[in-house]
Amino acid sequence: MFSFWTDLITSLENQKEQHPILFPILKQLKPVKIEKNKLFLQTDNKGVLYFLEKRKEEIELLIKNFSDKDYKIDFTLKQNKKQAKTKQKTPPLIEYSLSLSAKLVKANLNPRFTFENFAVAPTNQVAYAACQSIIETPGKVYNPLFLYGGVGVGKTHLAQATGIKIIQQHKDKKVLFSPGDQFTNELIQSIQNRSTNNFRNKYRSLDVLIIDDVQFIAGKTAVQEEFFNTFNSIVSAGGQIILISDKPPSEIKKLEQRLRSRFMGGLIVDIQNPDFELRTAIVLIKAREKNIPIDIEAAKLIAENIQDTRGLEGTLISIYAQVLNKYQQDTITFEIVSNYLNKNLVVKKTDILDVIKTVTAFYGISATKIKSSSRISEISLARQVIMYIAREKLNYKYEDIAVSLRRKDHTTIMHGVDKIKKMIIKNPNFKKEIDQILSLLDLI
Repeated sequence: MFSFWTDLITSLENQKEQHPILFPILKQLKPVKIEKNKLFLQTDNKGVLYFLEKRKEEIELLIKNFSDKDYKIDFTLKQNKKQAKTKQKTPPLIEYSLSLSAKLVKANLNPRFTFENFAVAPTNQVAYAACQSIIETPGKVYNPLFLYGGVGVGKTHLAQATGIKIIQQHKDKKVLFSPGDQFTNELIQSIQNRSTNNFRNKYRSLDVLIIDDVQFIAGKTAVQEEFFNTFNSIVSAGGQIILISDKPPSEIKKLEQRLRSRFMGGLIVDIQNPDFELRTAIVLIKAREKNIPIDIEAAKLIAENIQDTRGLEGTLISIYAQVLNKYQQDTITFEIVSNYLNKNLVVKKTDILDVIKTVTAFYGISATKIKSSSRISEISLARQVIMYIAREKLNYKYEDIAVSLRRKDHTTIMHGVDKIKKMIIKNPNFKKEIDQILSLLDLI
């Protein structure tokens, strides 16, 4: 019955360069039934479900072009058997065997960081697709994979989920997750204890090495030397390297050029701050994890008002405490969230993210281009307007603005602010533009 689906996946695999995002996600789906002209596809990942719902028409067209079958698609979420029987007890996200649990401990991986509770959206879908490819053939593609982005965008979660999946699918692979400061401390201790051979045997015999906060090794000569040799040993033996940082290799200060070159030799992916849809999915996933019933509209309202990813979970828990104690209800509703936000977020402080979103929307430029190295006049002007507003209207430090816009130093920001000041004085029409933007931000 579903042979056409198998053929479609095989065809996409042969053309996966044309579908780098969609292929690894569709490959995970399971066709469960066909009723009349409706095809039911199943996934066990709520984040994937949320992502696919927005691309339903694209997938329907893909099926039609391949097989001439005019199916309408319905996505369903696979439930754990215990979860289906009762909502009183939260089932574990993954049933780990003792041997798998021991492997995760040895690999320094957190069993909570799985793909089952990772939400996929446009801001992280490239990174997600890259990790799916690595899971299939570790060491063969995207080596190294370099993930970077701000705090709380899911870099560590995604990398650890990849490590866990590799252990599950490739039982002979030796995987290790190591923060940059842990790698540094272990090396220092091995030198003090004269046990550097043990240190090297531990790291260089790995099949998969995941280094978090890799920027912490920069500026430390002995550590960089050791990591360079470790990197080469693993890759030359066919192993996989995954690196995580808050900035791209080109912007890591005091990083040796030979390491920078190695880091830039694979795939570098910028994981953006989560958009509204992704924040909504995160709220729903966190609610499911903690067995907290919540209306979809209530989840949307939380996501609309809380920009910080890590603040989403805290807000959800705080609201639920009120639901139980104050409202004597078991479900978080839109009204309850609204009351909570009105009480706790009376004044929403404008921050630089709001400025970036407003200015880029005003000039029709993407945030990615604003943070790029492009010197095209339209992009440079919009970037300098952001600098001006952040400094003159929000009192941000020059250094903080530089970090937010991925500039190398604060002198660039000072120049940009001064330029906009002069343009406002000389050009009345330009001043009107600035006033319009400030009005949109409620800053005048």
